[in-house]
Amino acid sequence: MTEKYKETDKMSDIICDDYRLLQVISRFGLTFGFGDQTVATACASNGVDTMTFLAVVNFIKSNGRINVGDVVETISVAAMTKYLSQSHTYFIDFRIPAIRRKLIESIDCSARNQIAFLILKFYDEFAAEVSRHMEYEDKYIHTYVEGLLAGKLSETGVNINVLEEKHHDNHAQIDKSLGELKSIIIKYYPSDSNGQLLNEVLMDLYMLEEDLFNHCQMEDTLYIEAVRKLEKDCALRAETLQAQEEEGGQTDNAGTDSLSDREREVIVCVVKGLSNKEIAEKLFISVNTVMTHRRNISRKLQIHSPAGLTIYAIVNGLINLEDVKL
Repeated sequence: MTEKYKETDKMSDIICDDYRLLQVISRFGLTFGFGDQTVATACASNGVDTMTFLAVVNFIKSNGRINVGDVVETISVAAMTKYLSQSHTYFIDFRIPAIRRKLIESIDCSARNQIAFLILKFYDEFAAEVSRHMEYEDKYIHTYVEGLLAGKLSETGVNINVLEEKHHDNHAQIDKSLGELKSIIIKYYPSDSNGQLLNEVLMDLYMLEEDLFNHCQMEDTLYIEAVRKLEKDCALRAETLQAQEEEGGQTDNAGTDSLSDREREVIVCVVKGLSNKEIAEKLFISVNTVMTHRRNISRKLQIHSPAGLTIYAIVNGLINLEDVKL
């Protein structure tokens, strides 16, 4: 296979190339029977965003060594959120309980075997930690992102950085707990157990550890960066709408050289040497709205410097030469 999976690759080929992608297939809701379908065709027929799917499989294939900045521009945050949420369901409702059942079968869980009892207790504490971690993400982070997708910014100042910082250390704690559990079984569980089945449990734990690590790393990098971009896009849309409302609903459809009254006022203030904060105070608008007006002015006039705006203002009679701050 090529170093990086592409939408023209056959879906069956990329799965055969890396068995870990079986987990991705199910979490995206894709089913087997691909035949010779390409990634793009298989995703389209199952209602899956192709670029988001490729971002995930390439992230896993490269063990997280991708240019996140480039990938973020191509993925669907909605599709990524759904994938991560379905991953949580897989871990909590299927994978972790399945390993627990196999663990119980492989060790002596009678009352006289205290080591087995403690191993099972340790596993249950690890499972509870994973559950708390993922339930927090579903309840707070994913709910917040759904609001952003609907165009709603938080009114309390909460953002993805704040939400992520509250439980970021849990990723390391989960990894540490799983590592300790493996070590305890290998070092201290007596050899009179069902050795072959216990070996299978250990293999399951190693695979679970890798799967959880990839999942958490994807959340911390690819997903968080995509949400930050979404926040910026929402904030920019909100600023533009606010600017239009403050102008009485005026739009930019009249041509590149058609300025609103408020934009002319902003130009005069800039030419007079006022800062964005001073302009906001003078015109009774927010600093963000001032910045939005200035971006619109630059776009319409193709003038990006105060000196250029000064010449424009004088030529168009917006200000007298003696009022210009030189």
